[in-house]
Amino acid sequence: MNTKNWVKFFLQTLLIGGIVTIFTGFIVQWEKYKPIFIDFHISEIISVAIWLAGIGFIFAVLSQMGFFAYLTLHRIGLGLFRSYWNSVQWVLIVFVLFDLVYFRYRAFAEDQDPLWPYVLVALLIFVVGLVVAYFKTLQSDRRTFIPALFFMVVVTVVEWVPVLRVNDTDWLYLMIFPLVICNAYQLLSLPKFLQKSQEERTVLKRKKEAKA
Repeated sequence: MNTKNWVKFFLQTLLIGGIVTIFTGFIVQWEKYKPIFIDFHISEIISVAIWLAGIGFIFAVLSQMGFFAYLTLHRIGLGLFRSYWNSVQWVLIVFVLFDLVYFRYRAFAEDQDPLWPYVLVALLIFVVGLVVAYFKTLQSDRRTFIPALFFMVVVTVVEWVPVLRVNDTDWLYLMIFPLVICNAYQLLSLPKFLQKSQEERTVLKRKKEAKA
């Protein structure tokens, strides 16, 4: 990917993270922000929106760091495990989902608390990962299904760890939606930017050859 398209890719992901976090923040903490909407305090609404957007930008950058880290990890995995890399990814997916349920329940559940809310969170992340991975296969081929699912599940959970440790419900929701959407966007839009970069390099090459 050339520099111009990388900047576009970065800025668009950043914008998505900011916008999603603004809407998520107002929805999750509606009772807190409801008075400023009822009284129509424009300045306060804008101030809160800017603050939420700033947080969203941080989530988007974290998402991008995770994405490029995964691209590197994927290459290393293919080199080390070769044909077994898909099996390794499945094992890691199961391991991370199990840990997401087991360790959170052990750390934060009170006596007699049901297990199902913790299972539901892991299940929802897995289902979203399946949906995004399915669309990724439609975009390319079936070989991309497991890597896409791995990225959407394992990498998203790893990126989510900072608020998982705190276990504040508002922050859990505030962070997971931007992360999931930014991760899905990057995964599905990267080929478009790569193709644009290739086309631009081809045009530039032809111009140089014509001048020569």
